[in-house]
Amino acid sequence: MAQYKGAESEASRAIHLLKKREKQREQMEHMKQRIAQENLVKSNIDRKFSAHYDAVEAELKSSMVGLVTLNDVKMKQQALVKEWEKQLAKKEQQKELQRKLEKLREKEHKEEAKRKISSLSFTLEEEEEAGEEDEELERKAFTTKKRKLGKNPDVDTSFLPDRDREEEENRLREELRQEWEAKQEKIKSEEMEITFSYWDGSGHRRTVNMKKGNTMQEFLQKALEILRKDFGELRSAGVEQLMYIKEDLIIPHHHSFYDFLVTKPRGKSGPLFNFDVHDDVRLLSDATVEKDESHAGKVV
Repeated sequence: MAQYKGAESEASRAIHLLKKREKQREQMEHMKQRIAQENLVKSNIDRKFSAHYDAVEAELKSSMVGLVTLNDVKMKQQALVKEWEKQLAKKEQQKELQRKLEKLREKEHKEEAKRKISSLSFTLEEEEEAGEEDEELERKAFTTKKRKLGKNPDVDTSFLPDRDREEEENRLREELRQEWEAKQEKIKSEEMEITFSYWDGSGHRRTVNMKKGNTMQEFLQKALEILRKDFGELRSAGVEQLMYIKEDLIIPHHHSFYDFLVTKPRGKSGPLFNFDVHDDVRLLSDATVEKDESHAGKVV
């Protein structure tokens, strides 16, 4: 085994350079991962709502054959929306689990690098203090050890089946699922103010408080109760006879406000996820500045 001939200061300098290079490499990898994740989120956010809506509508059309009642259609729509939300939640849980596993592996790599640096420092000190007789004994011991077969601690074994690791991943996945569902239920129970305009040839603006998890059908039912006090022609009307139009788009009754708040889609003339009106969006403004103000939805 070759003996290190340099001074103690050179050994310290070598260790310092190793630590510095390892730190720079970790910072570069972290920056690459963050940029890639940001680009992925930006590219996927515009496709979430359209994919969600198209999938539910396609499944509904394929499952409805012949004449069916309106209640059957509504029940089927609600079941399909819940199933699609479960699938979205599962995908988010898998992504979160993958990120945590990557952080865990990165932590293990850091600990391995520190252990190697400590081992290098210890080896350099031993070589400076050892004599010729000790070197001969180390050479014999190294030769004997080299001939023996054993496990290489530097080999990555993460791809091998591991029952404990799989159980830990399943437990973590279940915790993430429960945490995500609890967070979404909390969001759905929050109240928000909805500004709408009843259109009978002219606009009649009203406001109503709803929960974010309420559907358009529940909103129209509450709006109808308010409008019946001022408009006699609505006393015999039902919810199925009303439509909610937001940014020139007819919003189906089975969609909830939560769907739009999460996916943040945009309509033909403004955002679909803002239901309160602060400014008059008909006024001229800078077209280069994107705003969240939207038109009041119409009930017709």
